[in-house]
Amino acid sequence: MTRRRFYTPPEDFTSDGKGVRLDRDEARHLRGVLRLNVGDEVYVFDGAGREFRCEIADTGRDTTLLAVREEVAPQSPESGLELTLAVALLKGEKFDLVVQKATELGVARIVPVMTKRADVRIDRAKRTTHRDERWARLALEAAKQSGRARVPEVGAPIELKKLFEGENATGALMFAERGGESLNSALDSLSAGSRTLVALVGPEGGWETSEIDAARAHGWRIVTLGGRTLRAETAAIAVATLLQHRRGDLI
Repeated sequence: MTRRRFYTPPEDFTSDGKGVRLDRDEARHLRGVLRLNVGDEVYVFDGAGREFRCEIADTGRDTTLLAVREEVAPQSPESGLELTLAVALLKGEKFDLVVQKATELGVARIVPVMTKRADVRIDRAKRTTHRDERWARLALEAAKQSGRARVPEVGAPIELKKLFEGENATGALMFAERGGESLNSALDSLSAGSRTLVALVGPEGGWETSEIDAARAHGWRIVTLGGRTLRAETAAIAVATLLQHRRGDLI
């Protein structure tokens, strides 16, 4: 039977771990959409990888209190690959699609990157709360739909230089439309037991030569996929799929 799953962060569990309170939106979905009542069984995941079988103990106007019965295995297991997907900033719906599909594919972390040819320019003085909240909500909804108990982190946009400086170059792959080796060659050069990868996908306009040179200078491997030109959002989804197949749990 399909689990009726709800999300609540770790801090909303009681100190003894025997109870958990749903927020207003989750409580309204439980009562108004699913029509669940006191005594019904539900499941709660905390976004950090843990899931619990619970029983509805009390329903109020804005919150619902659940009694935790036991910790259980998540509905869907996490991939053994700790994959960070770094993607050049794309216009609204395109990046939204990447967040959603990358979450479904088991990506652990998503990093928006500011590049020279990115579709979007970030105004440092402009508030970005709405954008960040939308990405976080999309990741949460995709995790819930796909059965994951872990919600991937979607970071704030960073400059390409800071990405190169902040990531370990071992297992770091830049996907470019030219001048790269095959994915098989790049992965074969890594330890078979390596389960931590960083994949960087560029913008619609492609990488500038200086950006590819900077990646090489920081020890990143340059990878080129086939001979067809892919849209940036297609490339990001394809890269996540291929890496999960080769080093993760898509078999």
